[in-house]
Amino acid sequence: MDRIIHVSVTGPCRLFLRFEDGLSGEVDLSGVLKGPVLEPLRDLHFLRQVTLDEYGVPAWPNGADLAPDALHAQLARS
Repeated sequence: MDRIIHVSVTGPCRLFLRFEDGLSGEVDLSGVLKGPVLEPLRDLHFLRQVTLDEYGVPAWPNGADLAPDALHAQLARS
């Protein structure tokens, strides 16, 4: 798994990520924030509550989380 070592919110539906392997950049989540668990992340105030769990996974108080492998692949493609 590609571990995230830093996460910060850069705007609505946008996160800056730094991975353990040195890959870093901004991801746009607007295309994946669908459904009852992820939809609240469209609210900037709620998005800013992101933390990294012990495995380097971005997570929120409502139980939402995002797969680091998919985020890494998205950044690697850009």
